[in-house]
Amino acid sequence: MAEMPLIEPAKCDGCGLCVSVCRCNALVLVGHIVTIVETEECAWCTECEAVCPTGAISCAFEIVIQEP
Repeated sequence: MAEMPLIEPAKCDGCGLCVSVCRCNALVLVGHIVTIVETEECAWCTECEAVCPTGAISCAFEIVIQEP
C-alpha cells in the first residue's frame, strides 16, 4: 500500500470536505469521522490535508525542499 494520510479522529468534525476533494476515493465518513479506505490509487496529492479545517489530516512523511 502507498503512503496514506494520517487521521487524528479526535480532531475530525465530520465536515466531509476531505472526502469531497479526494480524487481516488480513499476517504469515507464513518460515524461522522473520516476513515481511510486502503487503495493503491492514492498518490498523496495533499488536497485532503489542505481543506481540513481542524488539522485532522496530515502527511505520513515530511516533505523537504532543498535549494541547489
